[in-house]
Amino acid sequence: MDNHELLKIAVKAADDKRAEDILALNMQGISLIADYFIICHGNSDKQVQAIAREIKEKAQEHGCEVKRIEGFDEARWVLIDLGDVVAHVFHRDERSYYKLERLWGDAPIEDILSELNT
Repeated sequence: MDNHELLKIAVKAADDKRAEDILALNMQGISLIADYFIICHGNSDKQVQAIAREIKEKAQEHGCEVKRIEGFDEARWVLIDLGDVVAHVFHRDERSYYKLERLWGDAPIEDILSELNT
């Protein structure tokens, strides 16, 4: 499976759990950490955990190894490391505080949601 396909699987999983303001940033040539970052948020601890769990489960169903999950119990900022795709699932308050979109403002945004709706 290529990185873009994994990105689509993770974004769809987040969307299925009603994650809000889903962004997919193309980090190729910008970061050595990953090719894509997903940034989204939930409105409660339970929703943040549900989004993170769904991303993990869908990735595993498609044969992707989940390298690491951090912050799941606190549910304020959950990081799911899928290798070349890293998902950041925030609680709404944390997302507005950390503003990762602005930190990585030079990264192009992938129009992934329109691909899911086709």
